[in-house]
Parts: sequence; C-alpha cells; structure tokens
Amino acid sequence: MITRLKAFAKRVKADLAALWLASRDRRTPLLVKIVAGVTVAYALSPIDLIPDFIPVIGLLDDLLLVPAGIWLAIRLIPPALMDELRRDARAIQPAKSAWGAAIVAAVWLAVLAAMGWHLLA
Repeated sequence: MITRLKAFAKRVKADLAALWLASRDRRTPLLVKIVAGVTVAYALSPIDLIPDFIPVIGLLDDLLLVPAGIWLAIRLIPPALMDELRRDARAIQPAKSAWGAAIVAAVWLAVLAAMGWHLLA
C-alpha cells in the first residue's frame, strides 16, 4: 500500500510539472492552459480553500481537487502533446531557491501576524 501511495505521489508530481509546461506551450488550447495553470497554482499555493488545520476536511480539498484538476487537464490535452510534455517534464531539474523559500515564509508570517492582530483587536 505504501509503495502504491509513493508511486501515486510521484506520478502527481510529474504530471504537475507537465501541466506547468502545458500552460506555457503555444500548442495547448486556451481553455486547457487555464485549467492547467489553475491546477498547478492551487497545488503549489500555500493557501487552500479549506485550511489544512481543520481535521479531515482540510486535507480533502488537496486529495480531491488537485487530482481532479490534473485528470481534467490531462483529458483535455491531446495525447501526443501530453506524452511530449511528460518527457520534457522529466528532463527538468527542480529549482532550489533560497529567495523562493524566504518569500513563502514571509507570506506565512504575514498571514499569521494578520490573524493574530485580528484576534487580539
């Protein structure tokens, strides 16, 4: 079971990279670019529709919405193009950016500070 979950997570990560490429590819139809872009942005965004700290329900949006968006976008992309995008996505090395991590941390700290200020005001 753990092996299957790891394989699923690896496939989702690879498909997200391919969808990111699809959202930037000129051969991808506009509707698919929008679906792929929104899916990738939601998957990578630290902000969720339902906050993760809410037990069970908070994780359901990640477990349902992201795979559903991936599934829809993949179904809308022509199979030959999707195969090419997956090959291109495998060739990409993930970027490790200290600035990116600092920006994400700053956004989280700002959100937490605003929540604290709101609760104490």
